[in-house]
Amino acid sequence: MRVSVCAVGRLKSSPEKQLIDDYKTRFDKLGRGLSLGPLSLITVEDKKNAGMAAEAFLLQRSLPHVCHLTVLDERGEQMTSPEFAKFFATLRDQGIKDLAFVIGGADGLDASLKSQSCTKLSFGKMVWPHLLARVMLCEQIYRAVTILAHKPYHRT
Repeated sequence: MRVSVCAVGRLKSSPEKQLIDDYKTRFDKLGRGLSLGPLSLITVEDKKNAGMAAEAFLLQRSLPHVCHLTVLDERGEQMTSPEFAKFFATLRDQGIKDLAFVIGGADGLDASLKSQSCTKLSFGKMVWPHLLARVMLCEQIYRAVTILAHKPYHRT
C-alpha cells in the first residue's frame, strides 16, 4: 500500500524538513517488507492566495486517483499509536492500494475536501503549526510500521 502525505505549503530546508526526510527514509526501508510504501511527500502552494477552495482544488489534483483519503482535522478521531498501526494493517489487508493523508493550509481544509474523506484524524484539540503537524504525522506513520514489524521503537 502506497502512502502519501499531501500538504499545503512548500517545505524549505529546515530542521522540520530534515526530520520528515529521516522518517520517510526509515518508513520506506522498514515498510517494504510489510507491503507498505513508499511514502510520497506532496506539497501544493496557492500562489494567488485564493483561499481554502483553491487549496482544496490543488490538493485534490495531487491525490492518487483512487485512494483511502484521510484528512487531518481537530474534530477528527484521536487514535493511540497501536490503533494507528492497526488502521494501516487493516487498510493494507483489505487491499487498499493508496492511502493519502491531507493537511490543509493556515485556515484549515475546505468542506468539499473534508466531505470526500474516508477518515478524519486528529492530533488532539490543540492547534499545531503545519510544519509540526507534518513532522508528527510522518513520525506516527513510521511508528506504525515499527509496531507492525514488532520493532522496539514503540515501547508499551
